[in-house]
Amino acid sequence: MDYFIELLCSGLTRGAIYALIALGYTMVYGIIGLINFAHGEIYMIGAFTAYIVATVLTIYGFPLLAIVVLAGLAAVVWSSAYGYTVERIAYKPLRHAPRLSPLISAIGMSIFLQNYVLLAQTPDFLPFPTLIPDFPFMEPIAHIIGSTDLVILLTTTIIMIALTVLIKGTKIGKAMRATAQDRTMAMLLGIDVNKIISATFIIGSALAAVGGLLIASHIGQINFSIGFLAGIKAFTAAVLGGIGSIPGAVLGALVLGLTESFATGYVSSDYEDVFAFSLLVIILIFKPSGLLGKAETKKV
Repeated sequence: MDYFIELLCSGLTRGAIYALIALGYTMVYGIIGLINFAHGEIYMIGAFTAYIVATVLTIYGFPLLAIVVLAGLAAVVWSSAYGYTVERIAYKPLRHAPRLSPLISAIGMSIFLQNYVLLAQTPDFLPFPTLIPDFPFMEPIAHIIGSTDLVILLTTTIIMIALTVLIKGTKIGKAMRATAQDRTMAMLLGIDVNKIISATFIIGSALAAVGGLLIASHIGQINFSIGFLAGIKAFTAAVLGGIGSIPGAVLGALVLGLTESFATGYVSSDYEDVFAFSLLVIILIFKPSGLLGKAETKKV
């Protein structure tokens, strides 16, 4: 039974990380209908920013809590700046172009950011500092769930609640929902759609940066290519739950994380990705719009 609970906690942790990244995909798609393939690289840049800041602060002897807070803030600000810049340079000029054009631009931006970090940093894996210590009160259950897992689950839960309040209870959240429903009507009602789209990219990038910090602390190493696989998995989670749906992205991420965890634990880690993507194919065959997605109705 302990082994089952251990796999359950591991799956929830994976799902929580995927959810933080998947929200960026689904929010952007919900607003402008674009699959932002560069989003995984924003996550990677967040991890590298946290690594650089944490390393410098460790050298200067800062307390661990201050290192975590400052590294997290730096990662959020820097990644948000990248997300905003990418939207302005690569997507805004193509807003009225055919849908294939921004998609190709997104793939190009993803490759550019990967190679930019490769040249600016190193092609090797770098050891990430241990930012989350082992909590003494968790020692009796340390064989089931670790301190890092607990911090990831709590942080993700708090962020999800804050995001829900932002979307449903604030002026900018209402403007985002209005833009997602009908961009032209939102403009006629006086909503600055360009600012809302930029804000969506900034929020999604900030969430990805938090994910980058947490998963780097959990795994213990980073590399310029970590954003590719994490981005593909998060995109899979967003599609699984119903791309464009925020609750769907969270549900899809948790389902994906649990599937990978149990497949790794009871079958083999070699088939982890096979089970994850097979599940996606099966669900899309029977429910093409995803678990919580709404089927599009076409006017005739």
